[in-house]
Formats: sequence, C-alpha cells, structure tokens
Amino acid sequence: MDAIDLTHGSPLKKILLFSLPLVGGSIFQQLYNFIDTLIVGRLLGIDAVAAVGVYYPLNFLILVFIQGSCIGFSIPLSHSVGKQADQESREFLTNAVWLCLIMALIFTPVMMLSAHSLLVALNTPKSILEMALTFTTISFFGIPANILYNYSADALRAFGDSIHPLYFLMASLVLNIILDLVFVLVFHLGIAGIAWATVISEFVGGLLNLMLFRGSRQPITVRRADWRWRGPRIKRMCVIGLPMGLEYSVSAIGAIIMQDAINLLGPTIVAAQSAAEKVRQLFTLPMESVGAAIATYQAQNDGAQARQRMKAGIFSGIWIQVIYSAVAFVVINLFKTTFVTMILGHHAASAVQSANQYIFIISFFFPVHGLLMIFRNTLQGWGHSLYAIVSGIGELLGRSLASILAITSLGFVGICYANPVAWGFSLIYCVVMVVWVFRRGHQAATAPKL
Repeated sequence: MDAIDLTHGSPLKKILLFSLPLVGGSIFQQLYNFIDTLIVGRLLGIDAVAAVGVYYPLNFLILVFIQGSCIGFSIPLSHSVGKQADQESREFLTNAVWLCLIMALIFTPVMMLSAHSLLVALNTPKSILEMALTFTTISFFGIPANILYNYSADALRAFGDSIHPLYFLMASLVLNIILDLVFVLVFHLGIAGIAWATVISEFVGGLLNLMLFRGSRQPITVRRADWRWRGPRIKRMCVIGLPMGLEYSVSAIGAIIMQDAINLLGPTIVAAQSAAEKVRQLFTLPMESVGAAIATYQAQNDGAQARQRMKAGIFSGIWIQVIYSAVAFVVINLFKTTFVTMILGHHAASAVQSANQYIFIISFFFPVHGLLMIFRNTLQGWGHSLYAIVSGIGELLGRSLASILAITSLGFVGICYANPVAWGFSLIYCVVMVVWVFRRGHQAATAPKL
C-alpha cells in the first residue's frame, strides 16, 4: 500500500505529499459537483438548480455529522498507527465499523421521514417543493452509502494512504456523471435520476475502498477476534468522533438558518446563491483537504509524542493555505462569470449578477477559511474534540447574525458576508485554544481530553 509515514522527514514536504491526493480528490469532487449542477441546470432548468440548492443545507446538517464522526473515529486509529501499536489499530478499525452500522440504522429512516417537514420549515418556495422533496428523500436513503465511503476512505488515510481513496473517488465520480446522463436522457427520471446516480456511485466508491482491506495490499491483517465489541475502544472513538460530528452539525444549523433567509428572497436568489456556492466550493474544498491532512499528521505525531513536529506542522499548513488563497482569489474572479453562466445559462442575467457579487465578496476572505481549517483540525488531531465544538458554535452565531441582517436590512449583501463572518468567529476561538493547549507544557498526547 502507498502509505506515508508522517512522523519522520520534513513536515512541510510530508504534509504536501499527503494532502495533494486529498486536494486532487476535492478538486475532482467539486468539478463533478459543478458538472452535476450544470447537467441539472441545462437539462432540467433553473427551478431544478434551486431545488437541489435547498437540499444542501439539510445535507450539510446530517451528512457532515456523519463525515465529522467518521473522521473522528479514524483519529484514534491514526494515533495507534503513529505509535506502531498493531493490535490497538485492528481493534479501533473494526469497532468503528460497528459504530458506522449503528449510525446508518438510526439516521436513514429518521431523515427520510422528516424530509418534508424540514423543507417546509425552511420556507422552501412552493414552486420547487416537490422537486426538492424527491431529491432530498432519495439522498437520505443513500446515507449508508455515504457512511461506507467516508469511513473506508478515512481508515485508509489513517494508515497514511491518501492516494487510493483519490483513485476510487475519481472512478465513482466518473460513474456518477455517466449515470446522471443515462438516468436523465435515457430513462427520463428527472431530478430523481440525479439523486440515484449519487447514491449508487458513492456506494461503489466505498466498495472500492474496502477492497484494500483484503488481499495482499491490505494495510493490516484483521483477525476474527478483532471484531469483538470492545467498550474502551468504542468509548474512545465516541468521545472524539461524536463531538466532531456535532461540531460540524452545529455549524450546519447556521447554514440552515442562512438558507431560510435566502429562500425568503425568492427562487432567483436561491438559484444564484446555489450556483455561486458550487463555484466557491470548487476553490475552498482543497483548503479543507489540507486541513484533513493536518488532522492525520497531528494524530500520528501525537501518537509518536513528537511535540516539535506538531508545532512545525501548524506553520507549514499556514504557509500552504495563505499561498493557495492568493492564487484562488485571482483565478476565481477571472473566471467567475464563465463558471456561473455555464450553470445558469445566458438568460438568467439577474441571477448571474448576484452570483458574481457573492463570489467576489467571499473569495476575499479565503485566507480566513484556510487558516480555520489548520487550527480546527489541529485541535481535532490532538483529540480535543470538545474544544472544536465551540468553533462550530462560532460559525452558527456568525451565519445567524448575517442572516438576520439580510432579512431586516442588508438583503443579499448580508448573505454574501454570512460565511466570512462565521469563519472569522470560529478562527479566533480556534487560534486561542491551540495556543492555550500547546503552552500548557504537556504533550498533546497526555493533555486532558474528553
């Protein structure tokens, strides 16, 4: 297996080598999302774009809890890999599977049954409610596939393998695009076809990740006895993973509040913001991938008790994010009209103008987002998930404040500043907490945790 040992060598070089496949995956993921939205907009119309856009805050609420929890479950695994404790690694790997099964059994029926109520509570425009409900219900049916993909990929990365999850992600996204076209153009399934394509391709991606845990290329040999339920391992993963999931979801509540404000501004603004967010995410997900690399780097070096490497990793991550943010700001503003027009078409002039305004304002604050990913993931990699939850509350407050201002006085401009304000609140807190934890004079591995 093409694994990278993050406990030795130049921190900057190792972080770059480990994060490049993650960045490549995130770029490819967002390129797919962009193409997916383009297919929806061109083949199904602007109302379909708005309907998909309404779903994403709900996706942000539940699926980011899953994503955050899966990352958290993999942190004790990364820690064990860093200190070369194979038996402990096997136990964390297998017991996390039991936790993933429990999440799938709980969240899938609950979210499917509550989809309509959630969309109505969000003031979804009646003209797009039926389409939004179709897309949302099918997407929630695919929660087990999402869990399968996320944990299998995170487990591989915990062992230092970030390249194979990239290959399998690319394969599943190509499949997704093919299924989009087949389901819409051949079987005429409309927006339901778009949702089913995502569920199926995500399931395939998860199965491809699982292939590496069998055969000659497996990162570790799992025995039958390793599948026993082990309370201490389960507790440790829940103590780290569930607060991380909660942190992501608390932040998502702010996104839902913001979506409610956007919905009140009408379908045109909904479509404009949805298209602009697709473009924005194309450029900011690489920053989040670097953050994910930092979490694994910090967890492995925490296990190895390499204090100076942990500090060096923070500064290396900062340099990467600042340089990338400057390049991204230039590129996104040079091509923003082209990107947005590709999604919305030339006849949606007012929506294109609003989307361009959103992109310009939010891209100015890219460095804030990038630094947040470094400091938040450092806390998470050290196992201080409870501290990181408060950063999610900061994002909730930031988005809520901007949404209130959007409704009462600022209008769409308030929506444009919602994410930057949220990032800023959260970043200030995370910087303070990282400095405080580090200056306590203890190894992060031995500092009091949850």
